[in-house]
Amino acid sequence: MAMVFQWSGKTVRGAIESGEMTATTREEVIALLRKKNITATVVTEKTKKGIFGKFTLGGKVKDKDIVIFTRQFATMIDAGLPLVQALDILSSQVENKILGKTLAQVKVDVESGATYADALKKHPRVFSELYVNMVAAGEAGGILDTILNRLAAYIEKAMKLKKKVKGAMVYPAVVTSIAVLVIAVIMIFVVPTFSKMFAQLGGTLPLPTRIIINMSNFIAGIGGLLSAGAIVAFVVFFVQFRRTEKGKYITDRILLKLPILGTLLNKVAVAKFTRTLGTLISSGVPILDGLDITAKTSGNKVIEYAIIDVRKGVVGGKTLAEPITKAQVFPPMVTHMIAVGESTGALDAMLAKIADFYDDEVDATVSNLTAMMEPMLMVFLGGTVGFIVVAMYLPIFKLITLIK
Repeated sequence: MAMVFQWSGKTVRGAIESGEMTATTREEVIALLRKKNITATVVTEKTKKGIFGKFTLGGKVKDKDIVIFTRQFATMIDAGLPLVQALDILSSQVENKILGKTLAQVKVDVESGATYADALKKHPRVFSELYVNMVAAGEAGGILDTILNRLAAYIEKAMKLKKKVKGAMVYPAVVTSIAVLVIAVIMIFVVPTFSKMFAQLGGTLPLPTRIIINMSNFIAGIGGLLSAGAIVAFVVFFVQFRRTEKGKYITDRILLKLPILGTLLNKVAVAKFTRTLGTLISSGVPILDGLDITAKTSGNKVIEYAIIDVRKGVVGGKTLAEPITKAQVFPPMVTHMIAVGESTGALDAMLAKIADFYDDEVDATVSNLTAMMEPMLMVFLGGTVGFIVVAMYLPIFKLITLIK
C-alpha cells in the first residue's frame, strides 16, 4: 500500500533539501532519492490528520512541553554541552512522543550542517515563527542560552494570560448550560404533567400558566427540533464564516466592541502585542521582522491589520508611536509610553512594562467579570424557574380559593 513519506537529505554539493514522496516503503524512498543524488538523512511516514483537522492522532505538542524542553536545552547549552548532544539527550527523554520525534529530526538536520533555527523552521506545527526567529537571533549573537530562557519565560506568561481568559469564559458557560438544561427538563417533562391535570379540571387558566404551557408544547414538539436545528446551523455557519479572512475580521471587530468582553479582549491584545514585540526586540530581532511576526501571532484580525499598517508606517520612515496612534486600536497610554521608550532608547524595557501592567489589568477585569456574572446568572436562573413554578401553581391556588 502506497504511503506518503516526509524526507530530508543532503545533495552532492552539501545543500539540505526536504519534501514529500509517495512510496510503499521507507527503503524505496531512500533508493529513489539516491537516484537523484540525494543522501537521505530523515525519512518518516507523514502523520495523518485526525477528525479535528490540525490535531494529529496521538495528541499534539503543548506549550508546557515546549517550555520544559526550552529550559532544559538552555541549561545544557549554558553548561557547555554541544548542540547535537543536547538534542540527542532531550529527544529520548521528553515525555511528549511527537516532540521527541521532532527533536530527533532536528538533530539529524543540525548534524547535516543546518543551523539550529533552520532545522526548527521545518516543523512549524511545533515551533512557531516567533520561536524560530528568536533562536536565529540568539545563534547570530552567540547568546542562544539567554534567548532560550527569555523564550521560556515569554511562553509561560502567554500561557498564564490564555488561562485567565479561558477561566473567565468557563464559569458563565457552565452555569448557562446548566440553566438551559434545567429549564428544558422542566418544560419537557414537568410542565406537561401539570397541563394534563389542568385539562381534566377544565375552566380558564391564568395568563402566565397559558404562556408556560404553550411554550412547553412548542419545545416538546417540533419547536424543540427546530430550535436544535437552528442552533446547529448557526454554529456550522459561524465556524465556516470564521474560516474566511473577511469573516474572521468582521467577527473579531464585533467581539472587540462588546461592552465587557470587548474591553477584556482589547487588554489581552495589548498585553500580547507588547510582550511579543518587546521580547523580539530585546532578543535582537529587527523591528520590521518583529512587527511582521507580532501581526501573525496576534490572534485577532483587527489587531493584525493594525500592526501591518504600523509596519508600513515604520517602513515609510515614521517612528513606531506615530502609526500606532493613527491606528486607534490601542489605548493612548500605550502609544505615549511607546513614544517615551523610543525617545529614551529603551523601547524593549518600556514594552515589557506595558505588558506587565496590562497583565494585571486582565487579572482585574477577569475578577470583576466573574463577580458580576455570578449574581446575574443566578438571578436569571432563579427568576426563570421561579416564574415557571408560580405559573404552574396559580391554577391550584385558584382552585383552593373556589373550594373554600
